[in-house]
Amino acid sequence: MKNSSEILEVQQLSIQFKGRRGNVDAVKGISFSVPYGKTLAVVGESGSGKSVTAMACTQLLPKPPICEVSGEIWFEGRNLLALSEEEIRTVRGSGIAYIFQEPSTSLNPVYTIGFQIAEAIHLHIKNPGDVHLRVIELLDLVGIRDPEKRFGAYPHELSGGMQQRVMIAIALACEPKLLIADEPTTALDVTIQKQIMDLLLDLKRKLKMSIILITHNFGIVNGFADEVMVLFRGEVVEFGSVKDVLKTPRHPYTKALIGCIPRLNQKKRRLTTIDHEIVS
Repeated sequence: MKNSSEILEVQQLSIQFKGRRGNVDAVKGISFSVPYGKTLAVVGESGSGKSVTAMACTQLLPKPPICEVSGEIWFEGRNLLALSEEEIRTVRGSGIAYIFQEPSTSLNPVYTIGFQIAEAIHLHIKNPGDVHLRVIELLDLVGIRDPEKRFGAYPHELSGGMQQRVMIAIALACEPKLLIADEPTTALDVTIQKQIMDLLLDLKRKLKMSIILITHNFGIVNGFADEVMVLFRGEVVEFGSVKDVLKTPRHPYTKALIGCIPRLNQKKRRLTTIDHEIVS
């Protein structure tokens, strides 16, 4: 680790996918860091390189020659890109955990939620103790009422918001130091979105975690993240404190993204659209 105050340091990360029609540079030499106990929001539209950057952190991308990853990703004194498959498994879950998009497709429909949370514990903790009790504690921690009863419920028996809470419980099962939340409010209505974001903020304070929030929506960043990084076509076009970026955005792409936030006092009938020719 180059800086002891940073839990994660990414240096000159490039990601290239190879296909029959040519190569695609998904990420082009980006660098950033996440301080201990802080939240970084990574903002950009679909295809900007947000999710692949997150997946590269624990080697979840396809292996070469399909995908080529270069650069360095430092986490607690180790370059994660240089670790063997066996070594990176010790980082997944207990070091870095994920909340993926669309809980309805991430959860296995044929297993109960209790079983799926317990499975995460068994996979990453050698001597887990009373796993059933731990699952109940996690369900209670993420705000699921009557956790004993919900332990035996199947995903389809829960609402979208409840399913997302289960996904958060799975991510927290091994007490990670860094939580990566990839579009955690996708497909949820506005009220439930706020509940999930408030829950994540509360858990961050209680568990003293660092968080990377991946989103295309600047509207959920304010009040949640400390810093924001804007990605456009695989490159960092803006980086700074959330307050500064929202108040005085410098890049046209950032301005366009902020302009897409709906406002109650907005006089225009249409939201701002992003002109890629202007921001390129």
